[in-house]
Amino acid sequence: MLHSSSNIKKETWDSEIAPSPSTFSCSTMSTVQFPVSLPSAETKWMTLHRDGPLFILHLHNKDNRFTTDFVKSINTGLDIVEHAFLDSEDPVDMALITVGNDKIYSNGLDLMHAVSYTPFMNHYLGLLKRMLTFPIPTVAAINGHAFAGGCMLALSHDYRVMRSDRGFICMNEVDLPSPLSPGMTALIRCKTTPNTFRNMILQGHRFSAEQALAEHLVDEIAPQNEVLDKAKALALKWAPKAKSGIVYRQLKEEVLKITARKRYLVAG
Repeated sequence: MLHSSSNIKKETWDSEIAPSPSTFSCSTMSTVQFPVSLPSAETKWMTLHRDGPLFILHLHNKDNRFTTDFVKSINTGLDIVEHAFLDSEDPVDMALITVGNDKIYSNGLDLMHAVSYTPFMNHYLGLLKRMLTFPIPTVAAINGHAFAGGCMLALSHDYRVMRSDRGFICMNEVDLPSPLSPGMTALIRCKTTPNTFRNMILQGHRFSAEQALAEHLVDEIAPQNEVLDKAKALALKWAPKAKSGIVYRQLKEEVLKITARKRYLVAG
């Protein structure tokens, strides 16, 4: 959760983006057996794997559109990872990877659900806020299209690896049309240069992997069959930074605050 001293804009982070409640009990951490199907063994929208110091959250619910229950399921996975981190007696290497399925990372919000269920946006924005300041390094393995809400989920990670042979990363709200909340625009501002921000928001530009790399939207690109391996290698490279403990989260908050002020002169 962002500290009040490190808000980009108080009304953006504190009033608009409410923290999502924990859905996982710390007392059950010792009983977790991987892989974990979420939200349940019967309803498998995503699967959380553990590979040594890496946690891999594989999203595989069709085109991974966000509903309230889908967001809650992701948060349950994050609860498991965060409790494993907090329960470690000694500093440990640890990192989180998210990856989609087939040709889609995520196609964004389920618009019918978002419109019909008013509390949805609080849940979704709370997820973005949580990912932005997650206490261990995070890597998005963008295996295919990342549109709108899916693009924002990818941008909320520390690092991104994108499939080079297929897929775009895009904010297409201008073509829907659909407004962006202050929290959404704040996130994108912090992760892009002013020119990229303009092209992404006002043009709805579809960035190919090569363009995304040139615009620093992603850190690496790779063919489909190498995306996850590249993401694992990048996650392993930075997993030792988790040894800094809760300081890692605090440093993320400072990076967000300073980046926003430097680029856009946003008052604190």
